[in-house]
Amino acid sequence: MRVVLVHYHLRRGGVSSVIRHQARSLRSAGVEVLLITGEDAPADIDFPWVRVENLGYDREENRKAPPDDPRREGAAGALADGLVAAMEGRWGEAADIVHVHNPLIQKNALLIPALKILGGRGIRLLLQNHDLAEDFRPDVYAADTEYPENCHYAVINSRDHSYLRRSGLKPEGLHLIPNEVAALNAMPGLRRTRYLYPVRPIRRKNIGEALLLSLYIPGGRTVAITLPPAEKDGPFYRRWTGFASELELPVEFALGVEHSLEELLGTAVCALTTSIKEGFGFSFLEPWSAGRGIIGRRVDYVCKDFENAGVSFDSLYSEIKIPSEYVSPGMLRNKMESAIRKVYGAFGLAVPAHIIRMMTEELVSRDTLDFGRLDEEFQESIIRTIQRNRTAFREVAALNPFLEQLADWQEDVSLIESNGKIIRENYGEERMSKILLDAYRAVMVPVRHKISKPVLLDLYLNPLRFSLVGMDAV
Repeated sequence: MRVVLVHYHLRRGGVSSVIRHQARSLRSAGVEVLLITGEDAPADIDFPWVRVENLGYDREENRKAPPDDPRREGAAGALADGLVAAMEGRWGEAADIVHVHNPLIQKNALLIPALKILGGRGIRLLLQNHDLAEDFRPDVYAADTEYPENCHYAVINSRDHSYLRRSGLKPEGLHLIPNEVAALNAMPGLRRTRYLYPVRPIRRKNIGEALLLSLYIPGGRTVAITLPPAEKDGPFYRRWTGFASELELPVEFALGVEHSLEELLGTAVCALTTSIKEGFGFSFLEPWSAGRGIIGRRVDYVCKDFENAGVSFDSLYSEIKIPSEYVSPGMLRNKMESAIRKVYGAFGLAVPAHIIRMMTEELVSRDTLDFGRLDEEFQESIIRTIQRNRTAFREVAALNPFLEQLADWQEDVSLIESNGKIIRENYGEERMSKILLDAYRAVMVPVRHKISKPVLLDLYLNPLRFSLVGMDAV
């Protein structure tokens, strides 16, 4: 079997790591693999690869051109031809399967129409989605383009699988392909003083909550964040670094710039996550392989998949309750309504009146608010209040028993060993290779179906999941 793995780039990051793992396991299984990318591959890529013009992140002229513009149609045709030429240059013919990663996230306005051209030529497509733009990401939503029909799709979690099924895809043409989890190592013999958050802190990683947790950890310990973000998230990141410095919080930033992850895990009491949403959820699995437990915020739809596989989580919370009187209700209502109108408007939708009413009633009817649904301004104000006012400190701790227990938290060695074994068995290379090859065998059989974009939008745009800090693009 000959398989092409396609992505905009192969820079270090989540999707690129998945591609590397898939390529390695496919090669081990005797599959011929070619990587096609829109940029030159890093020097450490040891698989055959080809750079194809116009496959990288969008050029401005492509983004602005309407879908029926002859220039855009011509450029999409050229991209399709380039993908075919890359395969023919390697094998003299097209691959058995063209496996494309994250094509529905519109980082390139030419890719979806190019894939439709390939499908029309009889090339078998597997479109694997690590994220869906409908999940409150209007900045990468292909508003004027229908998604490819009559090809196979894949997702990485059960929630996305359910939503795509309900939006019109048939079970035989939709595949759940979790990510392989590679083992991490912790350097032995180091003093363990850090609650390690191994992340690039984009907004939805909810960095303010990590700072709040730092108020409740024992003296002599720190919350440590490993990497800086890309520049587009720089303003939020600099806001938090400046705020932490001003309040002299026990928080360290960008440690991974000068220290290896192995070293940082060696200094970790445990791993920490405060993220509002995830695609696959590596952060809930990887630390166990390095002998480190996990504390922090639970993301239900990813944790349920892992729990169904047998993984146990004993130190996660679903929310951090803050007394409603800590926040101006009028200001919060205005911010939430403005943000949801902005999101819906970016999708080309008007907000239904019942959505606004539902959000307002939920806000005013509760005695507490979830810290993770608030924006940076509210979160800063709450952290100041808790730090300066011992009554507020105790009140918030009483509402959230996890905070009271944080100072005495101890790792469960038997749980670490058990989870590590389960993760190796269920998300290791052998198991993931079998799932991937099973999906490829299914892709060899044609399927006729299509995604209803309005249905998919309706499923994802749940106002009760809306978080001001969780909207990277708002």
